Amino acid sequence: MFTEKKGMNIRLTSIQMVVLFYLGAVFVATILFSLPIAHKPRVELSLLDTIFTAVSAVSVTGLTVVSTVDTFSVAGTFILAFVLQFGGIGIMTLGTFIYLILGKKIGLRERQLIMTDQNRGTFSGLVQLMKEILKLILLIEFIGGVILGLYFLNYFSTWQEAFLQGFFASVSATTNAGFDITGESLVPFANDYFVQTINMILLILGAIGFPVLMEVKDFIKKRKEKKKFNFSLFTKLTTITFFGLTVIGFVLILIFDWSNFLLDKSWHEKIFFALFQSVTTRNGGLATMDVSEFSLATQLVLSSLMFIGASPSSVGGGIRTTTFAIVILAIFSFSRGKQSVKIFRRELDPGDIIKSFVVICVAVFICGSSVIILAAYEPFPLMYIIFEVASAFGTTGLSMGITPELSSLGKQVIIVLMFIGRIGIFSFLYIIKTESHEHFHYPKEKVIIG
Repeated sequence: MFTEKKGMNIRLTSIQMVVLFYLGAVFVATILFSLPIAHKPRVELSLLDTIFTAVSAVSVTGLTVVSTVDTFSVAGTFILAFVLQFGGIGIMTLGTFIYLILGKKIGLRERQLIMTDQNRGTFSGLVQLMKEILKLILLIEFIGGVILGLYFLNYFSTWQEAFLQGFFASVSATTNAGFDITGESLVPFANDYFVQTINMILLILGAIGFPVLMEVKDFIKKRKEKKKFNFSLFTKLTTITFFGLTVIGFVLILIFDWSNFLLDKSWHEKIFFALFQSVTTRNGGLATMDVSEFSLATQLVLSSLMFIGASPSSVGGGIRTTTFAIVILAIFSFSRGKQSVKIFRRELDPGDIIKSFVVICVAVFICGSSVIILAAYEPFPLMYIIFEVASAFGTTGLSMGITPELSSLGKQVIIVLMFIGRIGIFSFLYIIKTESHEHFHYPKEKVIIG
């Protein structure tokens, strides 16, 4: 795509285009949320609060400066669910679907944008992949909505309200958005293990990564045909890391809060409180209790898990699970004197290792700077600020209750964090990138490190 400026052709990179599309989505969402039909009677949103809500929805974070249930009408609820679809599944995925409906041809430029949006390394089968992802996610949301809608008949007086709650809960959980229209997240279902289990399944399906879901689908198909199927290194690495972090979070919550928040709970309450809160840090943002009641150690664990976030090519943010895994593997290999990183009979590309360290370093710098700015201008305890920053960057949406009380500056910092968390560190770094090639190299020289 080219834009004319003073007689010059300026070519935007695919990453810059995708970032512009997400900014455009924020702009459209801001307009939609400003419509009178989206609000309940006598409810008004300031421009900053509307933009904050729009960014939170497009980035499927779930942090809110207003009460969703008290602010949005039924029409507004459907508008919010619509925006969550664009944010969760991806601008280019739904854009591809719209293109196909209109009979448009998906050209090379569009395929480049899809590849960038979904973190793919090849053009092969991109359009078919987008179709499969869209069909699978909508199917998951539909099944989840029906199950929860039927079950919620036990909680709500009318079937319309029950299915509205079930529909929105399914969309919010599958896209890992963290929004709710109960007014209390999943706290009303703190002792309902069926609702918690369904939500955890939906959260995991949304956060584990679209390529993983596609490979599992192909695996099931091959098994029925009695054919051999090998999972990719990406699927093996991200799945083990994803569930490993969930188990680690679960165990640490039990350890650190066994004598605190969990002290007077039964054994099954302990298990579900710890398990659900560990799962939701992968990017969910839903909660079955007030996380501010956890011990300081547990809050730091949750912040760390939110900082890592979900898998690449998923609905989630953060540094991503594979980045974390590669850095840990690289450190382990280096400590043993090895010059390469090997896993599952494969050797990792050195470029991916460098990229992983770059992502973590930049993420730490961005989040650290945000914590310092908020600590300087906001009257909240440092732990609350760290938690809020990790939640925003990881596009998780968990909060210790300070979001609505943030100043205008604080809200703007969180807006930027949510947006960066959604588009990813590399997209953020490449916003100002121009096409360039190194035509020469200087002599290499070693320096003292460490």
